[in-house]
Amino acid sequence: MAKLFIIATPIGNLEDLTLRGLRILGEVDGIIAEDTRVTQKLLEHYGIKKSLYTFHQHSLEKETEKIARLLEEGKNLALVTDAGTPGISDPGGKLIEDLLKTMPDLEIIPIPGPNAAITALSVAGFPADHFLFLGFPPHKKGRQTFFREMTEAEPTIVFYESTHRILKALEQMSALENLRERPIVVLRELTKKFETIYRGTAAEILAKLQQEGPRGEFVVVIGPVKILKQKAA
Repeated sequence: MAKLFIIATPIGNLEDLTLRGLRILGEVDGIIAEDTRVTQKLLEHYGIKKSLYTFHQHSLEKETEKIARLLEEGKNLALVTDAGTPGISDPGGKLIEDLLKTMPDLEIIPIPGPNAAITALSVAGFPADHFLFLGFPPHKKGRQTFFREMTEAEPTIVFYESTHRILKALEQMSALENLRERPIVVLRELTKKFETIYRGTAAEILAKLQQEGPRGEFVVVIGPVKILKQKAA
């Protein structure tokens, strides 16, 4: 049976693709992409020409069946996401889950590399031996519950947020008693030209972003409760 490679791709700077990832992208028979237009730009940058197959959050069962047939035919495939590691707040995880139901012996090989959450933690300055990763907050239903449940979490917290909702997220955090005083780090456009790191409380960073105007994608890292306890002591 063929192999399925799970390849982490750059979250911004195209130079962050690993040498191993680059080699395998050039060797596989085809590449499964979340958005083929985004992946095509990466491949063109490195001069790679491959057949592209689409799998995203709205994909139907027939897309999974097509990918399964390709693997059964002996074609080695690579799974990539638009940015970062497939399966992490990404529909690729669903594809892997579904493939394993019908192909339990499928050889799946991880090719590690960029990940926005881990990149953010590496510079946040908060303990990362124990942290809670929450992905993206719900857009509407369940959003208030999402932030309210954060107030009960004691370790470092990491989540993603979009340009259109980052101000709202900071406003919601500022209004919650057990979040408003916790130190946070907000990272914008990681590894890209306009990468910016903001440090402070939710209200302080909200004021900065309101003045500058939010642009790009964001990662939010919330310091653990024990930092507040240390300050209080």
